[in-house]
Amino acid sequence: MRKKLILALMAMTAWFSVASPALSRDLIFGTDTAFVPFSFKQGDTYVGFDVDLWDAIAKDMGVTYKLLPMDFTGIVPGLQSGQIDLVMAGISITDARKRVVDFSEPYYHSGLLLLVRANSDIKSADDLKGKLIALKTGTGSVTYATEHFPDVVQRQFPNIDNAFLELQTGRVDAVLHDAPNVLYYAATGGKGKVKTIGSVLEAQDYGAMFAKGSDLVARYNASLEHIKANGTYDKIYEKWFGSKPK
Repeated sequence: MRKKLILALMAMTAWFSVASPALSRDLIFGTDTAFVPFSFKQGDTYVGFDVDLWDAIAKDMGVTYKLLPMDFTGIVPGLQSGQIDLVMAGISITDARKRVVDFSEPYYHSGLLLLVRANSDIKSADDLKGKLIALKTGTGSVTYATEHFPDVVQRQFPNIDNAFLELQTGRVDAVLHDAPNVLYYAATGGKGKVKTIGSVLEAQDYGAMFAKGSDLVARYNASLEHIKANGTYDKIYEKWFGSKPK
C-alpha cells in the first residue's frame, strides 16, 4: 500500500510538471528600460505603456513574472538562450527579425521621426546630406537611414538618451528614432531645445518578441485580444498617450 501511494504521488507530480509548465515558475519579462514612455525607471519603479500592458496581459493569462531590465542588443540572445521568456520594448515587427524570433500580434502602430535642435536650419530630410545623424543601435532607424540617407554620416548609440544629449550639445545634427519616443522627449526633457521635422516615416507595428516555437505566443495573443475587447487596452493607452487609440 505504501509503495502504491508513493508511485501515485510520483505520477501526480510528473503530470503537473508536464501539464502546467508555464505556471510552475515566474516568467521572465525582458524590457529595455530606456524607452520613454514605453518602459523607463521612475524613482525605484519601472513604469510605462509596455510595462502596464504586459501586466494586464499577464493577469489575463493567469501567470506571474519578474521584470528584467536589459540592453536592447541583448534581447535576441536572451530569448535564444532561454534566459528570458518574452520581451516588450517597442520592438518593430520586421521580416528579418521574424527569421530568428516569433512575434505576437501587433499591439502598437508607430513610425520614425526626425528630431533636430530648435535653432537648426534643417527643414526636411533633404537637408541632411553630409550631416551627422544619431541612431540607436540595432533598431529600425539604422536600417532606414542606411537605405534612405546614404549621404548622411551615422553615429550609433546603445541608449537613445545619449543620442538626445549629443543632439542638444551639438555633437550631432539630427536624431532619427521611433515617433512616440521622439514626441515624448520633445514635449518633456527637450522642450524648447529641440523640434521635430517632417512627417512620420515608414509605418511600423510593435509586437512582443518570443523565442522561436514558444507556446506563449498563442496565449499572449488571446489575452491581448481579450483586454482590447473589455476596454483595458484603451485605458492603458489613454494613460500614456493622452487619447484613445484610433
